[in-house]
Amino acid sequence: MFKDQTHKILIIGGGAAGFFAAIACAGQNPEADILILERGKDVLAKVKVSGGGRCNVTNGCFDPRELVKNYPRGSKALLGPFNRFCTGDTMDWFDKRGVPLKIEDDGRVFPVSDNSQSIIDCLWGEAQKAGVRIFRNQRVVQIYPPEEQNQRWKVMTGTGVAHFADKVLVAAGSSKSVWEMIEHLGHTLVPPVPSLFTFNVKDPRITDLPGVSVPQAQVRIQGTKFQAEGPLLITHWGFSGPGILRLSAWAARELHDLEYQFQILINWAYPLQLQELQDRLPAFKEENARKPIFKNNPTGMPQRLWRRLVEQLAIDPEQPWGNLGKKALNQLANELFSASFSVKGKSAFKDEFVTAGGIELKEVDFKTFESRIHKGLYFAGEVLDIDAITGGFNFQAAWTGGWIAGHALAEKE
Repeated sequence: MFKDQTHKILIIGGGAAGFFAAIACAGQNPEADILILERGKDVLAKVKVSGGGRCNVTNGCFDPRELVKNYPRGSKALLGPFNRFCTGDTMDWFDKRGVPLKIEDDGRVFPVSDNSQSIIDCLWGEAQKAGVRIFRNQRVVQIYPPEEQNQRWKVMTGTGVAHFADKVLVAAGSSKSVWEMIEHLGHTLVPPVPSLFTFNVKDPRITDLPGVSVPQAQVRIQGTKFQAEGPLLITHWGFSGPGILRLSAWAARELHDLEYQFQILINWAYPLQLQELQDRLPAFKEENARKPIFKNNPTGMPQRLWRRLVEQLAIDPEQPWGNLGKKALNQLANELFSASFSVKGKSAFKDEFVTAGGIELKEVDFKTFESRIHKGLYFAGEVLDIDAITGGFNFQAAWTGGWIAGHALAEKE
């Protein structure tokens, strides 16, 4: 039995979930001795790069029932937690600590400063004020559960130091070595696969068009049920944008199984459907009979893209609309509704790497985020088999998990 009766908490991982849990724990139990072990030289690294350096803190969706619809994996598990700590609570938390947030037109939430350092400084400052100890460059190499009632958890680092704790929170993201330790503790790990990635496409219709975007398109994966809508961006390597990223998240496992070789169908005129296009084009032809095709398109898409689609159908873009026959109009309708592209690989989305996979959710009690296998062991953040589409949703899962786990960590048994 240990002589030191201080309530000791050890958190593995110095990211968003780990910091939020530490701060929440300290707020509930100011006497607790809280230590964060971070394997890297910097903490809150993903916060730093999120949103192009602005930090997409959360999303302006305030209804938990609607919010969970943005999580391809983990939606059912998160409904209860979001009813306890949701997006509005996150915004209020930062605002009360001197970091006001703003909701942009697409629903994403950023600090008013447009600088991720505002979020980092806030979290770091709150942790320091609460007396949380933070050790960097500390790689965890083993986790030992208590073998007897009065024993504590033992966590070994690569430097040979042993840390003892009454409770341990694992918030180490997708660290392969930490996942292996969790498996050794008896937990089931769903194998990780990439999520939130862009599509590699080489096609003459989009060659030399990087930067061209369509405000609203629908992208479907041929032969599957997967589809997503949203802005689409043409890049040097293929396609990106919110629509593509959402699709990559929902179909993450299936696309991994396909080795990222598949066909997509793009509706450039979304929300118009094929029959609507077939009905609309003849009328558009009559209204613009003397005007050149390339200067007048029926969808409002960028002119450069429109011209390229027309040329690929072997239609002279310089000719007037009035010259087009029924066959050419049907070709245009089909191309606008379901242009087919071959995807040959993927690319990471900036530095915001997200994985689908992690601890099997049935093995976690989401009232506390405690392990159902080991009492005193908790999980939060990307280490769980929870991930979301782009838009601040992944961070919200981290804030919520950290807040609830932090309150549970604070309680003495």
